[in-house]
Amino acid sequence: MCYDTCRAFEEVRGDAVYNILVAEDEKEIAAAIEVYLKNQNYGVFKASNGEEALEIFKKHEIHLVLMDIMMPKMDGIEAVMKLREISNVPIIFLTAKSEDVDKILGLDIGADDYITKPFNPLELLARINSNIRRYTSYSAPSTPKDHMIQIGGIQLDDLKKQVTVDGKPIKLTPLEYKILHLLMKHPNRVFSIEEIYEKVWQEPAYNPDTVTVHIRRIREKIEINPKEPKYLKVVWGIGYKFEG
Repeated sequence: MCYDTCRAFEEVRGDAVYNILVAEDEKEIAAAIEVYLKNQNYGVFKASNGEEALEIFKKHEIHLVLMDIMMPKMDGIEAVMKLREISNVPIIFLTAKSEDVDKILGLDIGADDYITKPFNPLELLARINSNIRRYTSYSAPSTPKDHMIQIGGIQLDDLKKQVTVDGKPIKLTPLEYKILHLLMKHPNRVFSIEEIYEKVWQEPAYNPDTVTVHIRRIREKIEINPKEPKYLKVVWGIGYKFEG
C-alpha cells in the first residue's frame, strides 16, 4: 500500500539513521507519529513544549523537527525563532486549520513547510522524506564544474553553499539557497510558483503558496530595497525570475 512512499524513504535513508524531533503537547498525536516514524526506522525524540524541544535539540543530533504551534511554556513560533539562531535543520510545522495566520508567520520566521492536522501519515512521511533529501543534498559537496554563479553583486558558490552580496556573506536556509540557486542558474527565465515548488521540494505542489513567503525572505537578504527589487522580480500572473 505504501510502495512508492516507502521506496522514496529507502532512497533518502540508505544506510543512514535520521533523527526526528517531534514537539507536540497532545500525547496521542505525538505517540501516533512516533509509532509511524519508528516503523520506517527513523530515530524519534519527543518534546511536549518548546523549551523541552530546544533542550533535546542541543543534546542530540537532529535531522528534522516536527513542531506544533500551540504548546505550553514556549510555543512553536518562539521555539523556531530560537532554533534558527543555531541551525538550518528542516522544520515542519504541525498546524490546525484555524491557524492560517500562524502558518504564514511560521514560514516567515524560518520554518520550511507545514502540514495541517488531521493529516494523512503517508503525506507526513512524504514531506519528511523530501525535506531530509533537500537538507542532505544541500550539505553534500558539489562538483567543481560550474560551481560559481555571479550576477551583478550577487555571487553564489555551490561548493561552499555560500552566497555573498557585494562581497558580504549572507545566511540562507537550505530552502532559500535552493530557490536562489535555481533562479540564478537560469537568469531571465520565468518560473511559475508551482514549477519552483516541484523543482525545489521535489514533490507535487502541495503548498505552492509557501514559495511566495520564501521569495520575500530571500529578497530581504539580497536586495537593497526589497519592495523595488533589482534582481529577484515577479512577473505578474506568471511567476518569478532572477534578472541578469
